[in-house]
Amino acid sequence: MIGAIDIGGTKIAVGIVDDNGKVLAKNQTPTDPENYAGAIDSIVTMLRAGAQESKAEITGIGIGSTGPVDPMKGEFGDVDFLPGWRGQSPVKDLEKIFTVRAALENDGDAAALAEAGWGGGRNRSRLIYITVGTGIGGGIILDGKLYRGVDGAHPEVAHQVLDPSGPPCTCGFRGCWESLASGPALAAWYKTEAPANPESPNITAKQICDLAREGDALAMKAIEHEALYLALGLANLINLFAPEAIVLGGSVMKSADLLLDRIRSVILSGCRFVPADKTELALASLGDDANLIGAARVWHYRFQA
Repeated sequence: MIGAIDIGGTKIAVGIVDDNGKVLAKNQTPTDPENYAGAIDSIVTMLRAGAQESKAEITGIGIGSTGPVDPMKGEFGDVDFLPGWRGQSPVKDLEKIFTVRAALENDGDAAALAEAGWGGGRNRSRLIYITVGTGIGGGIILDGKLYRGVDGAHPEVAHQVLDPSGPPCTCGFRGCWESLASGPALAAWYKTEAPANPESPNITAKQICDLAREGDALAMKAIEHEALYLALGLANLINLFAPEAIVLGGSVMKSADLLLDRIRSVILSGCRFVPADKTELALASLGDDANLIGAARVWHYRFQA
């Protein structure tokens, strides 16, 4: 049984996951961006409670986390929104407390491992996982192995530039994929096009999708814009990696029925020099527990692959 920990900017989820990727117990707590020691105490409490609830002995600990992390050292990097966590090592701290091996990966890589091992990308040796929500993230599996860059770096697929005259991005460029096709980007585009009204300032990506289903003309135009930029980013990945499958997850992809036909059409209008028609676009299949399952898969990948 693996103790699984998903660390996000707003919450920390903890669960117990068996060898088949089934979550047997879970709990969560808000993330304190300054108090790392208090967070570790909360994680330990939740792991012990989960083990007791599931009547299981924890044999390893897997961690998927937002922000820059060093997977080999098991440490946090320069995480802007978790200033009190910088340089801390949850791997060392939890190994000392539970006397089991622990492993840490970026949450996008963790989700890619989960989908490749237990989800929509099972049995695919060349797979890319993309999540589209508040931001865009992902992970790349090549020949069954998690792709790492220099110094073990996680490739930031969200920050490929699609339009250098586009919206500014926190990475320093303008017109990155994330700034054009994330959930907030969809809402921002809609607001710039919408006539002044009391509802549009706070409209969300989900509400725009709901309006599109009702036939609202502007919402449908926003969906067309969203699908175009999602497709361009995916087309770049297909041209670069020619994967067997791209697995799509995240809150925006819960409205995949509005997006996928247009995405496929745009991809197939280009990508002439790779067999793009053989890259399957699949939807993530692990549901609301995907991040916990991914965290558990991190441990399996590191110590049992």
